[in-house]
Amino acid sequence: MHKGKADGIHRLGYALVRGKAGRELVYVQKGFGHLLNSTVLRLAIYTAYRGERKRYRGYEMAHVALVGGGLAGTECAWQLAKSGIEVTLYEMKPGKRSEAHSEDGLAELICSNSFRATGPAAAIGLLKEEMSSLGSLIMEAAFATQVPAGGALAVDRTLFSEYITDKIENHEKITVVHQEILTLDAEELQGHDAVIIAAGPLASAELAESLMAAVGDERLYFYDAIAPIISRDSVDFDKAFWGSRWKPEDDDYLNCPMSEDEYKAFVAALIAGEKVQPRDFEKEIHFEGCLPVEAMAERGEMTLAFGPLKPVGFVDPKTGERPFAIVQLRTENKDKTAFNLVGFQTKLKYPEQKRVFRMIPGLEQAEFLRLGSIHRNTYVNAPQALDETLQLKNRPGFYLAGQITGVEGYLESAACGLWLGLSLGYRVNGIVIAEPPVETALGALLGHLRTVPDKRFQPSNVNFGLMPGLKKKMKKKLRKEAYGVRAQEAFGTWIEAVGLKK
Repeated sequence: MHKGKADGIHRLGYALVRGKAGRELVYVQKGFGHLLNSTVLRLAIYTAYRGERKRYRGYEMAHVALVGGGLAGTECAWQLAKSGIEVTLYEMKPGKRSEAHSEDGLAELICSNSFRATGPAAAIGLLKEEMSSLGSLIMEAAFATQVPAGGALAVDRTLFSEYITDKIENHEKITVVHQEILTLDAEELQGHDAVIIAAGPLASAELAESLMAAVGDERLYFYDAIAPIISRDSVDFDKAFWGSRWKPEDDDYLNCPMSEDEYKAFVAALIAGEKVQPRDFEKEIHFEGCLPVEAMAERGEMTLAFGPLKPVGFVDPKTGERPFAIVQLRTENKDKTAFNLVGFQTKLKYPEQKRVFRMIPGLEQAEFLRLGSIHRNTYVNAPQALDETLQLKNRPGFYLAGQITGVEGYLESAACGLWLGLSLGYRVNGIVIAEPPVETALGALLGHLRTVPDKRFQPSNVNFGLMPGLKKKMKKKLRKEAYGVRAQEAFGTWIEAVGLKK
């Protein structure tokens, strides 16, 4: 082998093992003309692995303290425990709750019950596949408690939480302590080999203050709004009908059709409705992927008709025509006794929600099992605050996982916790696992936390835009498929090369 190419492979190996594969991948690509050649990757990792094992041999981590029993925290605890590490998981419920939580169990889903699309043509679908391949507890629970949702993966939120709570509380390596941790300097966190903060975006004011003091950065905010849930028994089935987009035979969704006049009156009421206002010291910054329905309405009268209320693919069986707009209701549980209003996360005040949402045809007598609400999310400036291992740069031994790092979404948060637990767990055996390449969903998500933006760092869910672009132009559908195929090939090569393939 040419010395230049051999040197490139050696450099690539160490870069992959240490998570710094940017320039080295380009270097090797020039030599081989193929970015994801499995032979190159295996050889690269193999040449570096033995050296890295020696460097980290003797690294011990007998006990970890973990703060937060949400999706990221439970997934992280599970992965650590699988590696034989003792975990003490601190969860403040049921003694204290955030403004958005209502149940006692772990991994409570406070927004939608949907984990979004499936299949490799969607970045979130790829993330599901990758998490499942890595032994994700969250994905295991999701499939065990799945409810019909067309092409999406949705769960019975109560059964989902119960499943994970049972798994965590009965694992011999995990101890759950129902106690609030208010500061990084809390006595309970002293003496551990590592401390993981997975308190989520709704971390208490005291813990958030302590965290922000540690990272030396200003607190950042954005708001999430939660959609209402209604009782099936209160729906007028003379107006609502079953069906999925393009699939009228499906019964995964209930649909409430709107005429043009009904739609325009509804949009006007949304805009005029009285809304919850942020406190004086909090700047209102919404995450683009979870905008309140009234915020979308304010962008233009037809915004909703081309967004969550678009009627494409539907025919009202009572008129034989496509409605002007349509409101979809997705089942919340397996018995289909409760439904959430898809895309109707809201910051309307409670009385206004009842008044405005009962303007929807079929929901005139709606019984609200849960009203929508608004809550603050907190996250750090990850590129400045965290190192490559998700450790606080200014506080060695303290790690962050989940949405507080700047990922957005249920599965993105869980994936972050999965990676941290998995990678820390392997260090016990003296091994540093190479990160998944940025062509994969997990690798792209982790890469987002290290990419210094042109302006202000903002949270992101997983999407193809986080991955390197394709080399040629193609139609949208084909482009998504190409991203999916490339990601699957890259992940398959990586998981085999690092020895994680089941």
